[in-house]
Amino acid sequence: MKIFNFHLMPYRHADLDSIDRNGTAWVTYSNANYDPKLGAELYHEYLDQLEQADALGFDGVAVNEHHQTAYGIMPTPGVLAGALSRRIKHGYLAVLGRALPLTNNPLTIAEEFAILDNLMRGKFIAGFVRGIGAEYHSIPVSPAESAERFVEAHDLIIKAWTQPGPFAFDGKHYKFNYVNTWPRPYSEPHPRVFCPSSGSISTIRWVVKHRYTYAQTLAPIANVAKIFDLYREEADRAGWQAGPENLAWSNAIYVGETDEKALRDVKPHLEAYANRFLKTNPAFMSPPGYTTVESLKKQRAVRGVRPAFQTAEEMIERGLVIVGSANTVREKLAAYQDLAGFGYSLTKTQWGTMPHSMVTENQHAIAKEVLPYFRDRMPQPHPKIAAE
Repeated sequence: MKIFNFHLMPYRHADLDSIDRNGTAWVTYSNANYDPKLGAELYHEYLDQLEQADALGFDGVAVNEHHQTAYGIMPTPGVLAGALSRRIKHGYLAVLGRALPLTNNPLTIAEEFAILDNLMRGKFIAGFVRGIGAEYHSIPVSPAESAERFVEAHDLIIKAWTQPGPFAFDGKHYKFNYVNTWPRPYSEPHPRVFCPSSGSISTIRWVVKHRYTYAQTLAPIANVAKIFDLYREEADRAGWQAGPENLAWSNAIYVGETDEKALRDVKPHLEAYANRFLKTNPAFMSPPGYTTVESLKKQRAVRGVRPAFQTAEEMIERGLVIVGSANTVREKLAAYQDLAGFGYSLTKTQWGTMPHSMVTENQHAIAKEVLPYFRDRMPQPHPKIAAE
C-alpha cells in the first residue's frame, strides 16, 4: 500500500460559533472571519507538516482545491504545490485535484501541471475533479454544464500533453486556434491521473473508461467497499480487471498511546471538523443540474443517512476515521484494506482545529508504527469474498 499525507489546510482558527450562526462554513461564511496574520502562519505551518511527512517516509503528499470556505484555504493548490516541489525529496507530490469545469482556460492547468511534473521529475500526480456543488455558487459556471465542461477540458489537457503543437481545438465550451503548451510534461505519455469523487456512478464509469485511479472521498468504510465494488464491476464490463493501484481511499488517522487517550485527545478536533468545517447548506451542495438522477439514487443507496451531529465515537465505529493505539490503527487499516481492496491511503493527519504539535506527533507515530507494516502490503482475500 502507498500511504500519502493528504492535507485539507483548514482555517483552524475559525470561530466555530460563528460558523453555527451562519449555518455553514461554505460560500456565505464571511471572509471577515479570516485573519491574514494568523492565516500566513498557518500556510507555513501546513507546508512544514507536509515537508516533514516526506522526510518521515510517507509515499507522497497531497493538496486539493476548494473555494470560499474555512474548510480548506487552497483555492489555487498549484501555488502550494509549487512551494512544496523543491522540498519534496523522496515521495510523490499530488494535486487532488483541480476543478476543471471552473476554469475558462484549461490550458493554464495543462501548463501548471506540466511545470510541477518537470519540477518533480515525473513524481507528480494530476488530480482532475468537477468541483463539489458549492463551488458553482462561488464561481459563475452553470452546474448543468459541469459534466460536459469537465470531459472537454480533460480531453484538451491530455491532447495538449501528448500531441505536438501547434494545433487547433474547436470544442463546445473551449476553442483555441493554437494549442502549443510549453513545457511538455516530464512523464511519458503524461502524469498519472487520480480522480477524487463522492461516489457518482457517471464519474466511476468515466474513470474506468480511462483506467485512471479512482479516489473515494471521506466516507464510512462499508460504503467505500460498495463503491469500489462498483468500480471493479464497471471495469469488468469494460473488459479489464481493476487492481489495488486503481483505488484510493481518503481517510484520517490518529495514533495515540492508548485507544482511550487517542479518542480523548482527538475528539474535539474531529467533531469540529465533521460538524463545523463540513457544515453545509444542502442547496449549495446540490445545485440544479449538477448530478444525474441515477447518480443521486446510487449515492443515497450506498451512503445512507448522515446523522445531524457526528460524534467522534460514531465516526470511528463507522470507519470514517481510524483512531487508537498503534496496534488498533494497524489492525483496522489492514482490515479496511482487505474489505475494500484499495492500494492507496490518502491519509489526513490534521483536521479541523488540531494544533501543530499534535499533528507532528501524529505524523511521527504513523511513520514509526504504521508505515513500515504497510510498505509492501497488498489487500488479502476478505472472509466474505473467500466464502463465495
